[in-house]
Amino acid sequence: MSAVLVEDGPDKGAIWHFGEPVKEQRAIEAGKAWADLSHLSVVAVSGEDRLKWLHDLTTQFLTDLEVGIWKSAMILDPQGHVEYQFNLVDDGSTTFITLDPGYAETLIAYLTKMKFMLKVDVRDATSEFAVLRAPGAATDIGGPYALVPRGEVAQMAQTFGAVATQVGTWALDAERVAAGRPRIGFETDHKSIPNELGVLNGAVHMNKGCYRGQETVAKIFNLGNPPRRLVMLHLDGSDVGFPATGTKIENDGVVVGFIGTVARHHELGTIALAMIKRNTPTDATLSVDGIAASQQVIV
Repeated sequence: MSAVLVEDGPDKGAIWHFGEPVKEQRAIEAGKAWADLSHLSVVAVSGEDRLKWLHDLTTQFLTDLEVGIWKSAMILDPQGHVEYQFNLVDDGSTTFITLDPGYAETLIAYLTKMKFMLKVDVRDATSEFAVLRAPGAATDIGGPYALVPRGEVAQMAQTFGAVATQVGTWALDAERVAAGRPRIGFETDHKSIPNELGVLNGAVHMNKGCYRGQETVAKIFNLGNPPRRLVMLHLDGSDVGFPATGTKIENDGVVVGFIGTVARHHELGTIALAMIKRNTPTDATLSVDGIAASQQVIV
């Protein structure tokens, strides 16, 4: 079957599936899957000060980032709310930031404003490079990934295709939801802080110097739990449609949160990531647009 494309959202135009999403999900589990993620944006940061500079601006420890090692990171606002979520990799002279469409322009504007007198250069490299999900066991940031010059994507697709099955976002989302990895714009809103997303000691390094928003992260970490928590919901799969991202979640008629990514998993059925109030009983049966849902706590 030919590729079915995503019709809307940040992944619009990307491959959704090839008609056999169960086969695609099993290929990911077996470490024999690859995906074309060339719709993602790429920002390039070059200059000898780049790693220390990005270390100071982001939530990740980057001063000793090794060549070819992918890491996840965030940039927070002064109150600790998540503004940007991305992965990055360094090739020895340039650090490449890969992120969802729609964020590159404002990220570049922010980074450019923060250059001061440092030896760094920032540019949009989306037209130069494409992101591919490479064959191999899934990593804690959703990879393995490959950053490929756009002129070499077809050749790399042949190389990957010789040893792995090409998959779409349906299978990738199912793996991500089952693994409990949040995505900006889906499991986040204007109030989201890292503490409630399950990214501490991941995208957020807990043993580094100051960065914007760190005071909030540290304060909530030291005082106790954040007011909300990320959960995985198991939805009644008898309904054909999926609740839309942002749909309210209710407990006995009271709104307690919102739905993020919904996916149909080949083993777990219909599952979703959601953000709910921490005081919601963990054994409560919730309702999402009339669909019953049980919880599995992540944070």
